[in-house]
Amino acid sequence: MRLLSIFSLSAFLALGTALPHLPPISIALRKRSTLIQDGVFNLTAALSHVARSEAKYLRGAAAFERNTGVPPSSLKRNVRRATGSDALTDDGNERWYGTISVGTPAVEYKVDFDTGSADLFLPASNCGSTCAGHTLYNPNASSSAVGLHKTFSLAYGDGSTVLGEQYTDTVEIAGFTAKNQTLGAASQYSTGFEAANFPPDGLMGMSFKDISVYGANPVVQTLVAEGAISDPVFAFKLASSGSELLIGGVNSALYTGSFTYTPVTEQGFWTINGDAINVNGADIITNFPAIVDTGTSYILGDAATVGQFYGALDATDVGNGFYTLPCNAMPNVSITIGGKAFPLSAETFNLGSYDTSGEACVGAILATGSLGDIWILGDTFLRNVYSVFDIGNLRVGFAVLA
Repeated sequence: MRLLSIFSLSAFLALGTALPHLPPISIALRKRSTLIQDGVFNLTAALSHVARSEAKYLRGAAAFERNTGVPPSSLKRNVRRATGSDALTDDGNERWYGTISVGTPAVEYKVDFDTGSADLFLPASNCGSTCAGHTLYNPNASSSAVGLHKTFSLAYGDGSTVLGEQYTDTVEIAGFTAKNQTLGAASQYSTGFEAANFPPDGLMGMSFKDISVYGANPVVQTLVAEGAISDPVFAFKLASSGSELLIGGVNSALYTGSFTYTPVTEQGFWTINGDAINVNGADIITNFPAIVDTGTSYILGDAATVGQFYGALDATDVGNGFYTLPCNAMPNVSITIGGKAFPLSAETFNLGSYDTSGEACVGAILATGSLGDIWILGDTFLRNVYSVFDIGNLRVGFAVLA
């Protein structure tokens, strides 16, 4: 099917015929997690992951303001900027990643697919020891690479930085080709992107140009702009097995029923409005803004509201935004979006035992003080649904997994 799709695209372009609706092609995804060690939830690793996510949203908000001239409405209320005293680290502890090809001749790279950011970067051939173990991108070896004579710098709260040069090059993903894609060739990786901590080679953002540090289209939007895909959508299944990213459509075998769609309220992040978070049949949180993010492992909310949620469960606050509940009495939690309630499985809501006693378990809804009143719907939610991100209609859809 993949060869047929590529042949058909070439033939129609040669004939000047209007493009048909080409069949979408999927990318198999793999997951790595270091959040459980010796049967106990790894709190230190989880704190690193949350801190890294917070830094990402703050960086995206700063890019949005730089690109548009105004701060994003979803993150401008009571936002705390990361400071030198914050214990933030760059550490990818749970990632969904697959393969893309870059350059001419094409070289394959593993990338983390992240709907919470907008830019593509890879470790460059002139990167030192921090890039050891990764497949390196060499723009001098690609006949389609064009230097933009611009640098980029992605700073993290622990003082570490990913920095390098910007290029345009050919990027192939799932059989589709973006011919002039802006990407970053990193001459320095921060600690969290070293191979021992981050199995993918790089990261591919999948949100909107408005939060791009480069001020450039993300890969899928480039495919849309260049007419490479006729249906401007992509869809995820995130699970312990059979995970995939589909470009250009949805996989009807992976969901049941119909999609529940909700509009993007602000083009930058994939920001939507949630109706309610329900516990044991009662709506505890109502009418909240949320970012849908494949690059964050948990559900994150502001400290006061998360405290309200766990207060209804008589949970124990163990500090740093984490709460525990009896392992043998985990609640029934659901999130309502677009009028439909999507339950969270016990497996996704329960992060694991807090200590070796096995009596108290950590809940997957965490509190953060950095992001104002915005919520983050990460993998804890997304592993329970089949999700579609519709660029053409500026909406996100969710369906029940098959």
